[in-house]
Amino acid sequence: MKKTENSYDLKKITSKYRPIVTYKVKKSIGSHTPEWEDIVNEIMLNTIEKVKSGEFKGQSSIGTFIYTITRRRIIDHIRRKKKKIKKHIPESDPFPDPYVQIENKERAEMLAKKLEELKPKYKKVLYLYYYKGLARKEVAQKLGISPRRVSERVHYAQKLLRKIINK
Repeated sequence: MKKTENSYDLKKITSKYRPIVTYKVKKSIGSHTPEWEDIVNEIMLNTIEKVKSGEFKGQSSIGTFIYTITRRRIIDHIRRKKKKIKKHIPESDPFPDPYVQIENKERAEMLAKKLEELKPKYKKVLYLYYYKGLARKEVAQKLGISPRRVSERVHYAQKLLRKIINK
C-alpha cells in the first residue's frame, strides 16, 4: 500500500486484507465458531488504530503487520476458550450412591479388622506412612530405621494384608 501524506489508504488496506484475515481466522478457529466475524472486525479495527496512531512505522510490510496482529489475536482467542472449557468441567456428583458408601464403609471395617492381625512393627509403619501421610524419611526417623527399611516394611505389610484378605 502506498503511503500518502504520512498516512496509509485505510480503505485499500481494509479491502485488500479483510478477506485474507477472514480466511485465516476461519481456518484457525473454525467457521462454525460464531465469534469469527467479531475477531476479524477486532483485527481490522486494531490495525487501523495502530496505523493511525503511528505505531506501525513501516519497518515491515503492512501485510506482515496485519498477519502478526491476526496470529496473536487467534492465539488469544484459543487460550481464552481453553480457560473457559477448564472452568466448565462438570463436577462430580456431590451425593454419592448410598450403596457405594455402604460398600466403602464395610471395606474399611474389614480392612481395620485385618490390620489387627499384623505384627505391631507393620501396623506402626502403615499407620505413619498412610494414615499420618509422613514421608519415608520421617517414618524412618520416628521408628529409628533406614528409609529403605521403611519401604521394605510397607511393601511386606501390603503383601501380608493381601494374603490375609484373600484367605
